[in-house]
Amino acid sequence: MCAVLLEKMDALYENLIRPILFTQNPELMHEMALKAMRVVGAIPPVRAAMEALTLVKTPKQIEVFGLKFPNRVGLAAGFDKDAKIWRAAPAFGFGHIEIGTVSMLKQAGNPRPRIFRYPGEEAVVNCCGFPNDGAEEIASRLSSSMHKGRKGRGMCPLGINIGKSKITPLDEAASDYLFSFNALADYADFFTINVSSPNTPELRKLQGKNFLPELLGAISKANSDRAKKLGVGRIPIILKIAPDLSFDEIDAILSILLELQLDGICATNTTVDRPSECSHMEKAGGLSGAPLFDKSLEVVNYVSKATNGKLPIIGVGGITDVEKAGRMMNAGASLLQIYTGMIYRGPFFARKIADSLIWRDSEWV
Repeated sequence: MCAVLLEKMDALYENLIRPILFTQNPELMHEMALKAMRVVGAIPPVRAAMEALTLVKTPKQIEVFGLKFPNRVGLAAGFDKDAKIWRAAPAFGFGHIEIGTVSMLKQAGNPRPRIFRYPGEEAVVNCCGFPNDGAEEIASRLSSSMHKGRKGRGMCPLGINIGKSKITPLDEAASDYLFSFNALADYADFFTINVSSPNTPELRKLQGKNFLPELLGAISKANSDRAKKLGVGRIPIILKIAPDLSFDEIDAILSILLELQLDGICATNTTVDRPSECSHMEKAGGLSGAPLFDKSLEVVNYVSKATNGKLPIIGVGGITDVEKAGRMMNAGASLLQIYTGMIYRGPFFARKIADSLIWRDSEWV
């Protein structure tokens, strides 16, 4: 009965609600969605009732990065930039959520308009540039909402995606990321290090050998020092990479991750490429949605084979239907994340994907 009801709601969204929403400014609609989800997250009985209806839990417990997940589908970074709606994520079927990207400094991001929809291609181009309230303010918000540090989070792991402040020079990037790591470490189940957004000038240079070893080495050391000082486990650290890297560049990144014994990789961020069918789209910014899928899938498949499946992968990019989710898992992903797919398929898209993947984690696999 629940599945049938949600299917009808999905159809209602795609056929009636989405066409109306798409006549409005994309960023305004995003802000309205945040407000609605924030209301759900703020009212425990409503949140619990919706979670009971929408959160798919696998028969066998999922463990990735040493963390336990109720299902394999998460909400990607970029939706909840300022940690305002993360508590509501399970109520919409998500098994984890990444907040952010969070930078050391509060920043407004790039000028508007900076989000562009392309319904014919089921795509979005964004050139937001990490607008967020800054690490200290977001840490304070998380502290208040968690009521005494890490207690009361529930079963949905919280990832925190951190990136460089726009005004910070590349040669000072490590200290910028370290500030955010230290400010937010008490609240993160895992960290994602974002060096791959195309919307902060020169940020993608941090993926190269001139910067990445120092950056990841500094964060890894701070993580180990914190664990030793507090007598706690290390926080899992993963790296988010671009879909526009060559295989040689990916190999170089993987060697650094394996040498530092980082916990995983998130593949991929948005692309700066515009395939021929996307040549009419906004040229500045990162392209997400259906046109990104093949590139993201290729990177996930390559990373899985290059590491013999030993490095956990979060597959993200262009998952707009159940079939694509299955292909991403078959390519070697351990977890999935969606964002643009939810814009086109509706607020309960995560549940549909999680339900379609549940057989993989059943006792009969």
